[in-house]
Amino acid sequence: MVRRPLGNHHVGPDTLLVTSTDTENETMELRELRELIVRARVVLWDFDGPVCRLFAGHPAADVARGLIGHLEGQGLGELLTPDERRSTDPHVLLRAVDRHRPGSDLVVQLEDHLTAEELKAAESAMPTPYADPVIRTWAAVGSRMVITTNNAPRVVRSYLTDRGLLSCFAPHVYGRTNDLQLLKPDPYCLNRALSATGSAPGDALMIGDTASDFQAARAAGVPFLGYARNERKEKLLREAGATAVVDSLRLIHEVLWQAHA
Repeated sequence: MVRRPLGNHHVGPDTLLVTSTDTENETMELRELRELIVRARVVLWDFDGPVCRLFAGHPAADVARGLIGHLEGQGLGELLTPDERRSTDPHVLLRAVDRHRPGSDLVVQLEDHLTAEELKAAESAMPTPYADPVIRTWAAVGSRMVITTNNAPRVVRSYLTDRGLLSCFAPHVYGRTNDLQLLKPDPYCLNRALSATGSAPGDALMIGDTASDFQAARAAGVPFLGYARNERKEKLLREAGATAVVDSLRLIHEVLWQAHA
């Protein structure tokens, strides 16, 4: 039975997050979920969130402070606004500097610094519950698994190798490039994935946990399934326009087993 969520249900029953308690509407949402999953021939995964919590043991806030310290050490702290300086998202800082110094040696230095920090974070990253079995099962039934992320590709490959999952994705890992203007919400990495796999947008499915994931999928014409591990994440996805959102990947696993039993 689908129930209206009260919060993060990784401990209790897994639910499809819905905005109505009406049984008929909930059933429609379940049908939408099944249709998205069963028809997907190519699955485009965001990395940090749906596959793992990259910064679980090496907080993103600490990485952001390190980037700010690097800028201040070069006397360039003024490149950031007060709001940007308060951000705990390293990508916000990287984008901000790139706006002022696009393609500069400074941006290259900061991107290299961030990649090194992401590699360190990957060593203590926490797998998203059910991500590993969902990936293995989906790949086993014939769908192509692809990573489309704003993280560095070698960070993704390092994590997937450690989890024994790289063979499910290789060679299709598309991440941050030297052109930071092409980070999501730009659909660049999604379009690269579609081109490389020879897939039409309608045959694919994007799984992401941020508004930028949804916006990139919409721009690429790819159906979207949101993953929200808490109510705040769900709210942001809903506000962005996502209609299909789950709070556990277990639901995907169950649908795959039912569809291929």
